[in-house]
Amino acid sequence: MEVGVFGSGSMGTGIAQVAATAGHDVLVYDNNPDALTRASNKLQKILNRLVEKGRMDDAEAKAIFGRIYFVESRFDFKNCDLVIEAIIENAEIKKMVFEELEDVVSDKTILATNTSSLSIASVAAACKKPERVLGIHFFNPAPLMKLVEIIPAVQTSPEVTQKAKDIIDSWGKLTVLAKDTPGFIVNRVARPFYGEALRIYEEGLADIPTIDWAMTEIGGFRMGPFTLMDYIGNDINYTVTETVFTAFYFDPRYKPAFTQKRMAEAGRLGRKSGRGYYNYTEDAENPEPNKNKKAGEQIMWRIVIMLINEAADALYLNVANRDDIDLAMTKGVNYPKGLLKWADEKGIQFCVDTMDRLHSEYLEDRYRCSPLLRRMARDGKTFY
Repeated sequence: MEVGVFGSGSMGTGIAQVAATAGHDVLVYDNNPDALTRASNKLQKILNRLVEKGRMDDAEAKAIFGRIYFVESRFDFKNCDLVIEAIIENAEIKKMVFEELEDVVSDKTILATNTSSLSIASVAAACKKPERVLGIHFFNPAPLMKLVEIIPAVQTSPEVTQKAKDIIDSWGKLTVLAKDTPGFIVNRVARPFYGEALRIYEEGLADIPTIDWAMTEIGGFRMGPFTLMDYIGNDINYTVTETVFTAFYFDPRYKPAFTQKRMAEAGRLGRKSGRGYYNYTEDAENPEPNKNKKAGEQIMWRIVIMLINEAADALYLNVANRDDIDLAMTKGVNYPKGLLKWADEKGIQFCVDTMDRLHSEYLEDRYRCSPLLRRMARDGKTFY
């Protein structure tokens, strides 16, 4: 099977590497020839590094690279059975791309978008055969991250959804099915990890290093929220939050923070700019956290309960099933535990009480408790 990848950025190149490693011939197209050259050189370096580290032998690396063709015409996609678009997060541009692709490929070709938060139904509507369009959302870096979200639009045929899922499963990935709602599973459920950390900071309850310390040392997360925002890029992270907030008709649960907006406007994007919430320049000294365990636990549980509440609401609104929600958060963003499993461990009543305490303190809809958690606490039920 030939696989087409539309877009040669780090995500497109990563998807191409995954497909080629699974044995497919892969065509990578970009309308910028210089971008194709850069992508080819970068991929060669990545594969060479994997050989140096002993992750694969030289023959395997050469075989993978030999199956990837960097092409300068989208018409080269004519024999592809699957084409994955991985370009800028702009719905109008994506629609134009899908209209163009439909004129090139066969009627049976599956067309997929790698969008992280845009409407799949909207993209599919640009096509004459919307039933063959769906979302296949890889996480960056695609070769390393196991999770892939499969998102059928309302127009997508069940056969196409199943076929796409089977293909991505055969590439050694863990797939989860998500409803076509803003942010799907991961980018929806993860919003409080950033948003509530920023809120705690803006209220002056704790400084940045202390919040990060509480989440890593007490919560067991691999990175604290501010370290992670610096890693992702404050411009990208803010845009995803703003997109989800707007798409949810300005639900206050997803409200972006002025702190992050100002960081993006100031060019303090994080690691890539050398400065974000932390200073990454040479010889920079960053402040130390306040390691007060009691205060740290309060910070950690406030953020984790907000995450649990979001995961419970995603289940309540049939965004995905219980197992896929927990799998998505452990494999998509490396959370230490599935959030619904964590809710059972800590106690559903504790989750409800925490949400109600926050709501009575702030009187903001941001802190409304999921009806599912409230019903489960009342009926003495657990997720598992």
